[in-house]
Amino acid sequence: MQPQNYSNHRRFVPGFHYVTSTIALVILVLAIINLVVVKGSDNWLYTGMLPFLISVVLVLLFLYSRTFAVTVQNRAIRAEENFRHYLLTNKLLDQRLTMGQIVALRFAGDDEYLALVHRALSDNMRPDDIKKAIKNWRADNHRC
Repeated sequence: MQPQNYSNHRRFVPGFHYVTSTIALVILVLAIINLVVVKGSDNWLYTGMLPFLISVVLVLLFLYSRTFAVTVQNRAIRAEENFRHYLLTNKLLDQRLTMGQIVALRFAGDDEYLALVHRALSDNMRPDDIKKAIKNWRADNHRC
């Protein structure tokens, strides 16, 4: 496994991000087509509306499963970075930092972490700019 850096830190799981999302969207499109085709028939509620509703639920489950996981990961990252900042300074992180900035700062090594925190606050740096400014990348191989 090559060392993590800005260019390779994003993680994509092809089976989830490409295959499953594509299949879920195809099912939704086919269900919409089916709904239009069978509308007006005697049992359109079961042959049209039911598959459509099931496909909507499938797409929502796909989207929410990712959203819920990332939300929990963000909470853990905020706690870890708050603790890390406290260990280095005996102070909690500044509340003005956004979640995106905190997530980006987790990649900075301890030697440049505090300077980047101050720079992120003073320059209102975007998360992507924080990641690009990191010289000694601290890998996070556990977040997906």
